[in-house]
Amino acid sequence: MTKILAFAGSARRESFNKKLAAVCAAAAEKAGAEVTLADMRDYEMPLYDGDLEEADGIPDGAKRFKELMLAHDGLLIACPEYNSSITPLLKNTIDWVSRPGFNEPMLAAFQGKTAALASASPGALGGMRGLVHVRSILGNIGVLVVPTQVAVGGAHEKFDANGQLTDAKLGERIDGMARELVDTTSKLIG
Repeated sequence: MTKILAFAGSARRESFNKKLAAVCAAAAEKAGAEVTLADMRDYEMPLYDGDLEEADGIPDGAKRFKELMLAHDGLLIACPEYNSSITPLLKNTIDWVSRPGFNEPMLAAFQGKTAALASASPGALGGMRGLVHVRSILGNIGVLVVPTQVAVGGAHEKFDANGQLTDAKLGERIDGMARELVDTTSKLIG
């Protein structure tokens, strides 16, 4: 069975992107994947610093998250947009997880993976500008990012008090993206 890791590039408790990650995870399960929904709050990592890595090694939070990534075939990432780009949390996570472990090839947690990207924002563009940067970074480190992505504008009006979507057409778009991710990943892992 295809294993997908879903998470948001946000640590905020009430993040729209955490809500979106949960909705996307449910869609991927409906498409036939085994899904793990992770919360970045559980994987504390200092700001990447080569001197820190040399002195202390890779921090525990980064090691644990890397192990989680290595155990999955694909990624489903809900990406907040900060100043038209990727969040510092998501970029820092990618940087730490990209570091090779003992007897491990560079980018082991990324090479050969597939990913689907989504974003949510109260703004009209729904975080779409940040997805361009995330797509570029992931593509450059060996991740096949599926073409379909979802940007949820007006996110403050799209989720109910329980974090469920209030927009059926948006739900259909998310289902389609999740199916594309699961189908593409399944074909690649054969």
